[in-house]
Amino acid sequence: MKQKMKTNKLLSRRVKITAGGKILHSSNFKRHLRRNKSAAQKRRMRKTKEFKGAFARKVKKSLGVA
Repeated sequence: MKQKMKTNKLLSRRVKITAGGKILHSSNFKRHLRRNKSAAQKRRMRKTKEFKGAFARKVKKSLGVA
């Protein structure tokens, strides 16, 4: 009997999967030391980013989606 793979809980809390299958995550480097960063950089960090390529496939596999 084949066993089910466990979901990586840490990853499931940090990542959102869209209906189309994209994997979205929030930007890193935005918690502290913000005064050293430019306003444009801080503005860009507000948006959610998408995992792409081989890393996205790895994330999907550890979430049990792929």
